Amino acid sequence: MSSHTLLILAGDGIGPEVMNEVRKVIDWHNDNSPLCFTIDDDLVGGAAFDVHGVPLHDDTLTRARAADAVLLGAVGAPKYDTLPFDSKPERGLLALRRELDLFANLRPALCFDALADSSSLKRDVVAGLDIMIVRELTAGMYFGEPRGIRVEADGSRTGINTHRYSTEEIRRVARSACDLARQRRGRVCSMEKANVMESGILWREEVQWVVDNEYPDIDLSHMYADAGAMELVREPRQFDVIVTDNLFGDILSDAAAMLTGSLGMLPSASLGQRSAKGLPAALYEPVHGSAPDIAGQGVANPCACVLSFAMALRYSFGCSAEATALETAVESALADGIRTPDLQQTGSGRPASTSEVGDAIIDRLQRS
Repeated sequence: MSSHTLLILAGDGIGPEVMNEVRKVIDWHNDNSPLCFTIDDDLVGGAAFDVHGVPLHDDTLTRARAADAVLLGAVGAPKYDTLPFDSKPERGLLALRRELDLFANLRPALCFDALADSSSLKRDVVAGLDIMIVRELTAGMYFGEPRGIRVEADGSRTGINTHRYSTEEIRRVARSACDLARQRRGRVCSMEKANVMESGILWREEVQWVVDNEYPDIDLSHMYADAGAMELVREPRQFDVIVTDNLFGDILSDAAAMLTGSLGMLPSASLGQRSAKGLPAALYEPVHGSAPDIAGQGVANPCACVLSFAMALRYSFGCSAEATALETAVESALADGIRTPDLQQTGSGRPASTSEVGDAIIDRLQRS
């Protein structure tokens, strides 16, 4: 029996609701497979602020470092909007990424056939879509210094953020993208703004160096990020693996999410260096936010959170067969019309609740 420890940080808004459905999947594996998961629970984001006065407590960070993987739901709610910047719920998530050095964010954009008609694009554009976006996660615009809001001599204010990258920060995420491409179709497209940004020039040169010197079997192309956004909605299936920086990756991956039918379908993995146990530092979370407008109503789509656990099975624990079985169970439930309101088509009957979708996934796992 393979035993692993998981830290669950359900967070705010719909986070606890969608994480409840992941717990069903974990319990099913504990009862029906050679896998054994021990779960620890803690707080992050607004939930942590309410108890500890900070969005990430030091004890929680210690638990995260000790766990084999962290599963996170979502953070944020309007009631925290007036907090000082460093106390906002989102700072807890950013601190986790920074302190665990989770430099490679993997965001698959996979369009299940059952959802091809739910995409904002035509079926013949998105059917069969399978893209992996690799976003650098611990540097760039979101972490660069100097930053802040400065009051000028005339009383006006200037907002400052620094888009900064080093050679090694670029090379290590490029290696992650190339490793993934080797398991897929062997193609990487690197996106930046080398035409107007010096950091973009460095990004392009360093990614090219990695491929030339370490991955000569990879078919590498370069594209400006704005052109890449256009191509994602024009002909998305041309891409295999996209590697890009923190800011552009945030934007491009959200755009890619809508190609799949709903933001509620997009999982993610944030990975760092491997430990002495051979496991990467890892945090898995749905890309969607806390959706406070629907929290507590039982209508949130749990698929992205469940698929994030499938990514944990694959990338942390090497259980590709189990990950594929879970992904297939999700697709089967969707194909049978068991969908939350965000995926429901007009005239297709009553939408399913969050828990009904989770139960349907378990039912299909049981049949497999």
